[in-house]
Amino acid sequence: MNETALFKLTYGVHVITSKKGDRLNGQIANTAIQITNAPITISVSINKNNLTHEFIKDSKLFAVSIVAQDAPLSLIGQFGFKSGREVNKFEGVNYKLTPNGVPYVTDHILSYIELKVLQEVDAGTHTLFIGEIVGAEVLKEGTPMTYAYYHEVKKGSVPKTAPTYNPKKEQKPVSDKYVCAICGYTYDPELGDPDSGIAPGTAFADLPEDWVCPVCGASKENFDKA
Repeated sequence: MNETALFKLTYGVHVITSKKGDRLNGQIANTAIQITNAPITISVSINKNNLTHEFIKDSKLFAVSIVAQDAPLSLIGQFGFKSGREVNKFEGVNYKLTPNGVPYVTDHILSYIELKVLQEVDAGTHTLFIGEIVGAEVLKEGTPMTYAYYHEVKKGSVPKTAPTYNPKKEQKPVSDKYVCAICGYTYDPELGDPDSGIAPGTAFADLPEDWVCPVCGASKENFDKA
């Protein structure tokens, strides 16, 4: 079986958020899809070890913020490579609350959808939460970021808790590039790091000493040659 066939599936990139009491949390997920249209339902797949899973189980509410294609990698890093048990993921992030108190991100987001859980499906390491839409708004026009764009253009990686994590793919060696040992982000000299003002063609050795990983904020010393 050739598992790389799965890489051809189309996904989006979303921030899934929820609450537990007055506590807020969120995470990146690519598995958010519409299931039905009467009522309108959407499902998301969330790892059982993630704090967001605990919050959705408790409140029975969650929101899907659809990430714009031009969003910086730092947004993905904030919600995808940090633990809500250790940091406040909303610190320094602009967000608002729905009438039900569910947070949604407002910067670099095209729209948000709020849902009430109708059903939970046990999928082993993950739970499939199926929710009915109770609110939705368009925040701005633009092109949504796809999972393929995130990997092929942004050169992003995925955490081990992601349903699409593939250790062979994440550790694939490449020449003249450097990989972050913390989150797996690959710095490609040909692309540079436009979000941080690093022009294409900048070698890793020529990066400023205070440059950090655009995803997780790790310093240069945490990078290894691929």
